[in-house]
Amino acid sequence: MADDSEWMKLPIDQKCEHKVWKARLNGYEEAMKLFQKIVDEKSPEWSKYLGLIKKFVTESNAVAQLKGLEAALVYIENAHVAGKTTGEVVSGVVNKVFNQPKARAKELGSDICLMYIEIEKGETVQEELLKGLDNKNPKIVVACVETLRRALSEFGSKITSLKPIIKVLPKLFESREKAIRDEAKLLAVEIYRWIRDALRPPLQNINPVQLKELEEEWVKVSQSAPKQTRFLRSQQDLKAKFEQQQASGDAEGEEGDDEVVPQIDAYELLEAVEILSKLPKDFYDKIEAKKWQERKEALEAVEILVKNPKIEAGDYGDLVRALKKVVGKDTNVLLVALAAKCLAGLAAGLRKKFGSYAGLVVPTILEKFKEKKPQVVQALQEAIDAIFLTTTLQNISEDVLAVMDNKNPTIKQQTSLFLARSFRHCTPTTLPKSLLKPLCAALLKQINDSAAEVRDAAFEALGTAQKVVGEKAVNPFLAEVDKLKLDRIKECADKVELATGKKVGSGEKKEAKAMTAAPSAANEKDSKEAAKPGMASKKPAPSKSGGPVKKGKAPAAGGGAAKGKKAADVKEVFEQELSSEACEEKAATVLPATCMQLLDSGNWKERLASMEEFQKAVETMEKSDIPCQALVKMLAKKPGFKETNFQVMQMRLHIVALVAQKGNFSKTSANVVLDGLVDKVGDVKCGGNAKEALSAIAGACTLPWTAEQVVSLAFAQKNPKNQSETLNWLSNAIKEFGFAGLNVKAFISNVKTALAATNPAIRTSAITLLGVMFLYMGAPLRIFFEEEKPALLSQIDAEFEKMKGQTPPPPTRASPKSGAGDDGEEGEEHEDDSPADVMDLLPRADICDKISSDLVSKIGDKNWKIRKEGLDEVTTILNEAKFILPNIGELPNALKGRLNDSNKILVQQTLGILQQLATAMGPNVKQHVKNLGMPVITVIGDSKANVRAAALVTLNSWVEQTGMKEWLEGEDLSEELKRENPFLRQELLGWLAEKLPTLRTVPSDLHFCLPYLYACLEDRNGDVRKKAQEALPMFMMHIGFEKMSKATGKLKPASKDQVLALLDKAKASMPAKPAPPPGKSSSKQGGSAPAPTPAAAVFDSGPPASESKPDPKKTKPGAPASKGKSQSVSSDSNTSMTSTKANTSISKTKQSAVPAKKVPSKQSAKDEDDRSGPIYIIVPNGKEQRVKEEKGLKVLKWNFPTPRDEYIEQLKTQMSTCLAKWLQDELFHPDFQRHIKALAVMTDRLETEKEGVMSCLDLVLKWFTLRFFDTNTSVLMKVLEYLKLLFAMLSQEEYHLTELEATSFIPYLLLKVGESKDVVRKDVRAILNKMCQVYPASKMFNFIMEGIKSKNSKQRAECLEELGCLVESYGMNVCQPTPAKALKEIAVHIGDRDTTVRNAALNTIVAVYNVHGEQVFKLIGNLSEKDLSMLEERIKRAGKKQTVAAPAKQPEEKPQRAQNANTSLQRKAPPEDMSSKLNQARNMGGHQEPSHTIPREFQLDLDEIENDNGTVRCEMPALVQHKLDEIFEPVLIPEPKIRAVSPHFDDMHSNTASTINFVISQVASGDINTSIQALAQIDEVLRQEDKAEAMSGHIDQFLIATFMQLRLVYNTHMADERLDKDDIVRLYSCIIGNMISLFQMESLAREASTGVLKDLMHGLITLMLDCRVEDLEEGQQVVRSVNLLVVKVLEKSDQTNILSALLLLLQDSLLATASSPKFSELVMKCLWRMIRLLPEAINNINLDRILLDIHNFMRVLPKEKLKQHKSELPMRTLKTLLHTLCKLKGPMIMDHLSMIENKHESELESHLLRVMKHSMDGTSSKSDKETEKGASRTEKVSKANVSDFLAEIFKKIGSKENTKEGLAELYEYKKKYSDADIEPFLKNSSQFFQSYVERGLRLIEMEREGKARITSSGISPHMTEINTVPAVTSSAPPATNANGEEVGPSVYLERLKILRQRCGLDNAKQDERPPLSSLLSKTSAPPSVVSSTDMLHSKLSQLRESREQFQHLDLDSNQTHASTTSTSSSSTTANIDDLKKRLERIKSSRK
Repeated sequence: MADDSEWMKLPIDQKCEHKVWKARLNGYEEAMKLFQKIVDEKSPEWSKYLGLIKKFVTESNAVAQLKGLEAALVYIENAHVAGKTTGEVVSGVVNKVFNQPKARAKELGSDICLMYIEIEKGETVQEELLKGLDNKNPKIVVACVETLRRALSEFGSKITSLKPIIKVLPKLFESREKAIRDEAKLLAVEIYRWIRDALRPPLQNINPVQLKELEEEWVKVSQSAPKQTRFLRSQQDLKAKFEQQQASGDAEGEEGDDEVVPQIDAYELLEAVEILSKLPKDFYDKIEAKKWQERKEALEAVEILVKNPKIEAGDYGDLVRALKKVVGKDTNVLLVALAAKCLAGLAAGLRKKFGSYAGLVVPTILEKFKEKKPQVVQALQEAIDAIFLTTTLQNISEDVLAVMDNKNPTIKQQTSLFLARSFRHCTPTTLPKSLLKPLCAALLKQINDSAAEVRDAAFEALGTAQKVVGEKAVNPFLAEVDKLKLDRIKECADKVELATGKKVGSGEKKEAKAMTAAPSAANEKDSKEAAKPGMASKKPAPSKSGGPVKKGKAPAAGGGAAKGKKAADVKEVFEQELSSEACEEKAATVLPATCMQLLDSGNWKERLASMEEFQKAVETMEKSDIPCQALVKMLAKKPGFKETNFQVMQMRLHIVALVAQKGNFSKTSANVVLDGLVDKVGDVKCGGNAKEALSAIAGACTLPWTAEQVVSLAFAQKNPKNQSETLNWLSNAIKEFGFAGLNVKAFISNVKTALAATNPAIRTSAITLLGVMFLYMGAPLRIFFEEEKPALLSQIDAEFEKMKGQTPPPPTRASPKSGAGDDGEEGEEHEDDSPADVMDLLPRADICDKISSDLVSKIGDKNWKIRKEGLDEVTTILNEAKFILPNIGELPNALKGRLNDSNKILVQQTLGILQQLATAMGPNVKQHVKNLGMPVITVIGDSKANVRAAALVTLNSWVEQTGMKEWLEGEDLSEELKRENPFLRQELLGWLAEKLPTLRTVPSDLHFCLPYLYACLEDRNGDVRKKAQEALPMFMMHIGFEKMSKATGKLKPASKDQVLALLDKAKASMPAKPAPPPGKSSSKQGGSAPAPTPAAAVFDSGPPASESKPDPKKTKPGAPASKGKSQSVSSDSNTSMTSTKANTSISKTKQSAVPAKKVPSKQSAKDEDDRSGPIYIIVPNGKEQRVKEEKGLKVLKWNFPTPRDEYIEQLKTQMSTCLAKWLQDELFHPDFQRHIKALAVMTDRLETEKEGVMSCLDLVLKWFTLRFFDTNTSVLMKVLEYLKLLFAMLSQEEYHLTELEATSFIPYLLLKVGESKDVVRKDVRAILNKMCQVYPASKMFNFIMEGIKSKNSKQRAECLEELGCLVESYGMNVCQPTPAKALKEIAVHIGDRDTTVRNAALNTIVAVYNVHGEQVFKLIGNLSEKDLSMLEERIKRAGKKQTVAAPAKQPEEKPQRAQNANTSLQRKAPPEDMSSKLNQARNMGGHQEPSHTIPREFQLDLDEIENDNGTVRCEMPALVQHKLDEIFEPVLIPEPKIRAVSPHFDDMHSNTASTINFVISQVASGDINTSIQALAQIDEVLRQEDKAEAMSGHIDQFLIATFMQLRLVYNTHMADERLDKDDIVRLYSCIIGNMISLFQMESLAREASTGVLKDLMHGLITLMLDCRVEDLEEGQQVVRSVNLLVVKVLEKSDQTNILSALLLLLQDSLLATASSPKFSELVMKCLWRMIRLLPEAINNINLDRILLDIHNFMRVLPKEKLKQHKSELPMRTLKTLLHTLCKLKGPMIMDHLSMIENKHESELESHLLRVMKHSMDGTSSKSDKETEKGASRTEKVSKANVSDFLAEIFKKIGSKENTKEGLAELYEYKKKYSDADIEPFLKNSSQFFQSYVERGLRLIEMEREGKARITSSGISPHMTEINTVPAVTSSAPPATNANGEEVGPSVYLERLKILRQRCGLDNAKQDERPPLSSLLSKTSAPPSVVSSTDMLHSKLSQLRESREQFQHLDLDSNQTHASTTSTSSSSTTANIDDLKKRLERIKSSRK
């Protein structure tokens, strides 16, 4: 037992390692209990056991081991650090637990493994378990297999990697142990559940008997897809979903199960086989042999090798060429079939890796389809189908199109069938319009072929295409096809079964299906990824590049399709030509008989009358009723367009235009009139009408078709005028309709003819047309005209030069048949099409014939000179051809060989040729990327710098043409990175780092590069490492941090840690993905895209007009700029701004946004030199954004022992947007002298740029923390000097330090308090003292408490001293978290080794003793006797000095603090006289928080105060202490005694925020008098402009409290019979007065948020409708005041927020059944008022938000629902609002729908489009006119006279003698010109002068108008004190003027305010208030107040804290302002108070 007792005393962790097993057993049990108790997963307790967990598992004693395993399981489940133990613990489980005989041990071991998987350590677990499979102990192997099976069963195949398991499975089946084989069988069945038949190929070679058994088991497996039942920690959302499904029985879930397809492709599970080395050595000789048998042998050898299902990548170029030669040229058809089979096998085995050879063999196979033998055809079909799956249709489309015109019908048939089969594997994304167009054109020719089999094949291909992309996408290409053939195509489409194997009934459904299927780049995957049938019924959204379901123009050269039409419309485009009789019949049905008769009359007047009737008839017809062809034939009927009378002719042409615009005008109709129109284009009188008609036809039949017809007709004539005018028309038409789809080739020859014309007008027109075309096509256009004469060419060049730099105008006209909704998409489509079109227009030469075998052999010759000759020839060929087709024969292979030529000159020449090739071939060079492009990357690794540079230029020229996708696909890039060539690595990584950030998406194959990227991070070469680090964030932006972290799993532990650290660092600097481009010209602004944006872009950053889908990212950067005006200045950064300053800073928002964007981009030299500008850039909401980022861990938290580089870089980046560039350079310069210079500038600018400093204070303080780590004393002293000035300034401005600023600065400042130099320590202490003025002392206390834990004794001592000072100044409340805990920690230091620390600790405890007395001994806990005696001795020594007035010593001890208090008081001296003693007492009251100075009620010398302040009566505060809960719970207090609160915020200069919080909390009090007092204090602050900013940041809180009080009055007080109704009126008066004061100040009013404004308006409107108020004596006055207040709220609030609030309020009132119609009506009136204000406010409104609110309103209350409403007003109000917005914003309003999801389905969008359509009429609504009428009608005075006159007046005011006269004149002037603006004259004067002028004007007004009405108005004098409306407003006249009332409420309020000022601030009329005794007699229980807003709850803790603080308010403030308290006039109350005071004094003296 003795032994037991020994170990029983040990701590748990030591027991766990004890040599006695019982001790270990006990340790494990206790550890498990401990682990279960620890709640915090990040507790430091976990780390203690990190090294022990392996021992828990590998315990040698079997009994103890079980407990150890249980404890380990609990640890792994709960500890955040458990993941670090994975490898060693799982290894221990495998080797020491799985071999145990006890089943429980194995089970626990298995559970531990699964728990590690759950905490995201699956890879390591699987690795260890797979190692266990090699163990010789069969028990271990069985357990490992079983655990793997459990893991797969529970976590599923996504988390458990199957590939390595399947790899070892065959080996397990071969085991001699039956148990292992059985377990392997169970594992195989489990794997089969997850991947089905994909498991068969890997297991095909196991024992047949076992395979048969497996097959039997597999048959039994349930067909429903398995589900993951256990989830990782990161998958908790899936877990919740799964549990929910389980609970609900989940019928849907089961349905969904059948949809799930195997996620794993068998190919992925196979091991690749290397076959190139296994080819027979004589293969290439045999394949060329003359005997067919030898060739056959060679092919059979290859056939056997390619049967391997997965082949390893390699260079198969030679083999493919050999097989291609056999297919193409061998005469033996058997060998052709065999070679085709080999190609098919090779393609299937290599998959994507075969893609680069596809272009080589496809043309040969297609040509070979001429063979008739079925076996050959079948083999070729299999080969080409397998090859198709390795590439894309895009890459082989050129080859396919080339053979479509072949004369051999079999080739055409087989090619069409191949296309049909290929289409089945496509999706709308992989079969875009640009590809479909040429293929459909080729197939359309074949459906008219003479051979039936060719026609059938073409129908099948077209049907398949229609099935894949949907009818709407294909129909535009089938415009000219007759109905029979269309039906045949549709029939084929219905029969088609797509590659998914699921047949779908209709084309539409399949379209939906194809669109929902994930469009995979890898086409072979498409075949396996079925679209979910569940989705088929849903209408698909059109994919961007897919078939345009709702898109515009299809620019087919042969047939122009109608844009955005329904299928029926598309069919109508092609119209059969009607006979003249049929036309006459049709025309007769719609035209008057007289019109028909007079059409060909001989009298021109009759013809004119006929035309007029004709026009009227057309104008009245509906679109569907107009028989276009019939009408135009009537117009063309004799005399037709040969009409001789110009008036009739003009009418005729006008009618053609009308018919084309209004009807369904077809090309057939167009052909009737075009000839006549072109004939009249040059006519002087009729030309304009002819051009209008042509434009109308172009709108109906598409411009490309019309232009082609018109130009060819014009040049078929000889009339030069017609030709030149036609070209002029075309120039304008292109600008109007856009360039998309124009087939320039079709009329370029006509332009050349025009250029050669003798008539100069034609040449000029042609050159103008070329200029317009140049706008759209750019430089390539010139190539067509290079052969022209030099003189002409110079004219063309001059025209092009004029156009350079201009952007094409957006199309202004479009087809009238396309809905307005399509415009955006159409625009986008044009943008997409035009670049492709331009490239298509270039005449490309086929140089295939020139690449002869001789040339190829020259390039490959042994002699370098001959090789050079060959390359020279290629250069010549390319120069001559300029632009070439992609088919270049054997040239790629020849050039590829030259890239690794030993002669570097030839390598460079080859690179030059490749550059040329890229330019010449254009985008088609894509198909050579794998074959020719990748070898260029290899050259980047060349040892010669010039070769590397040339290779990079070549590479970039290729990427320009191809884009990056082709380069990143497959494993080629990773193979290049794999090469251990430092040059190659650094250049390639640098190139990737440059290219990746510009891409929005990348292929998933990029992750193949990761292992080599990580290897580069640890490369021996420093440059490689650097480049790898630069590339890291760019990889991360596409792959993601999670995946990249996961990829480190296979690295060695040391490397892994290093790489993970670098990944963390890269995460901080990861760029955002660029925003999707809305069109060609969009400026990239999304996220932090590196593209430099022009300054203008910042302003115009709303979504561009052409954008069809607004991207959320795009609106972000513009947000600060666009919202700048409407946003209030942040309370954090600019708390102390006065209202005028706030306005200026807001108005500067736009300017400040620009530099913020510009700073990172390159700056001009001018910026470098110019240092006179502001050094701080105010970024709106910049600080809040940084706080969010730090909270969301998007940036590193500012927390470090020593600053690392990444912190400095982060700070540099953050500062770049807030500081002038030159200053930032100085601040981060390595030379300390530059820091001193920067500090000097910052000190100079401290006063002038206060707002700037405060807006980026967090960053400035962070920079100072970096300086604290410098060793240079001179910099440190400068820093401390600046900090003292900084905090003094912040204190003056009443700034409050945010938590972010405090936590990132104070801990580092405290490091310096322990500095060895006294001067430094002294400065730091001074700074700490000043900081208490801007940061709560209680929070500061916590930081200093952390400082006493330091190892530096000086720091400990100084921190203890500082704690003592805090307690002396602020009392015990400052001790955090509680006084007891804090003092215990302080008392520990009494026993410190260092004398200074001991003394400091003793002094601190003595300071506490002085404040708290004997109780201190209880608080400090148990001290050693020695320490206690030291403390007692010290207390005795200080004992005699301990009087009640102990704080009076402070001015001597801490001169600095007293001085601060004085200066603060001087700055804000209260208006009343104060006795010097009282001032002194307040100064002595400690630092800056009088509320804490006297910690208990009875420690003031009341006699002294009484004697000195005898003149002021003061009521003693009652001793009843209210708790915060009284606000929320009903408490019965028979005699509510009101606690007076100091109304002077000046006196509470310590912590303004908490003071305001406290007073606001009293506003919502259930006691009327408490509430009135609080309101009086707030009113006093609001009235003084210099103090009003203190309310900034508290506005919402104050408004919540106010409307809670309104609700309380409405619900409770008004119903309470016992309450005096006069009190209620007084309360209402106070509330309304306060609000009017508040909403006078725009800067504060704008801070009110939407939710709060909504509740406020609800409260005010309810009050206005309260009939009980009207019954009160002064009720009418209250209602009028509310009316005025509502107007102020509407005018002064943030316009976005108030509009939003009113819309929400209207919505709620219309939905609420109980709501009165009157309420809704008033809300609507408010909205009408807002609508009137819109013209001024429109630029400040966040239109996106308003439109979102309107959208939500329309969604909740659709049109039908609103129509059912009794009143039509809501509908009209909404329409008026939308109409006004449309009128003000015009078409740009459509760009503001960005916040609406699915905006195309929104009722709002269609409504806006309708309004936009009608708004063109120019008729303005009545409401607008009324607004105009309501505008102030003031006389206009000439500006010069006004300014001179006002200057004279202000001059008088400024002089002593004439000041009164000046004021009188100014009053008269303002009265006469009510809208006169005197603001410019006041702006430059001092605050004092401004208030003097205002006060003077008020006094004059009062004197002039007399006081008679004031007393009769009946408003209680208390309201007089509070309702303040300034008489002089700077610009607009008071709102009441508009009402037309003689005397509005504002006049009364105005006079009341003047009266109050006349009476002074001492509230002399106090005697009119009800005496306190009468108030006390009315006992009513304060009701419980229910908060309507969550915001109030968030303030609760703050309020509770401030309530407690203010229960100890010092009484002098009450004495000074007793007037605001509800004092009693009765002598009895005074006597009671006097007795109480005496009693308090007696108590205190006894203490």
